Amino acid sequence: MEKPFVLYALCGSQRKASTNRRLLEALRDNAPAGVAIEISELIGELPIFNSDREGENTPAIVEAFAAKIGAADGLIVACPEYAHGLPGGLKNALDWLVSRDEVPFKPVMIVHASHRGDFALEQLTEVLRTMSLRLVDEAFLRIPLLGKSDDAQVAMLGGLSESERLSTAIAEFRSAICSGRIDR
Repeated sequence: MEKPFVLYALCGSQRKASTNRRLLEALRDNAPAGVAIEISELIGELPIFNSDREGENTPAIVEAFAAKIGAADGLIVACPEYAHGLPGGLKNALDWLVSRDEVPFKPVMIVHASHRGDFALEQLTEVLRTMSLRLVDEAFLRIPLLGKSDDAQVAMLGGLSESERLSTAIAEFRSAICSGRIDR
C-alpha cells in the first residue's frame, strides 16, 4: 500500500467561525485520493516565542508542532489580515520554527479566504521565503468567503467542490511538489 501524501495546514485565525479555517476544512474534505490534510490544532496553544527556550529548553508542544511539520510532505497556510498584518498567533508559530531543521525547503501552498488582505499576504510571503520555505506560486488559492453569510459560504464552497476546483488545487500542489516545480 502506498504511503499517503500528507499536507499539514496552518490556520492564521484561531476563531471557530474563521473563513480561513472553513476553506482549509473544504480543502481537506475535497482532497484527492491518496492525499491527507491535517489542520493544526496547536497554534493557539504555543507559548510566546522566546529564544531562551530553544534547543534543550524547547517546550514539548513546540516539539510536537515541529514534528508534524517535519513529517508532512508540504504545508498549506491560510492567513487572514489583522490591522494590515499577520495574525500574532501565526507569526508566533512561525517564529518557533525559524531556527529549526523541519522547515527549510518545505513546499508551501498559500490559501486566502478573502477578496482583500494583500498586506498580510505580502508579509506572509516575505516571512516564509526568509525561512527558506518553498512557495508553490501556481497553487495559490483565493476564495472570497469573508463577509458572506454562512449559507453563502457553504453554497460557494459546495460549488467549488462540484466543479472540482478544490481537489484540483490540491492535486496541482502535489504535482508541483512531486515534479520539483517549486519556486526557488
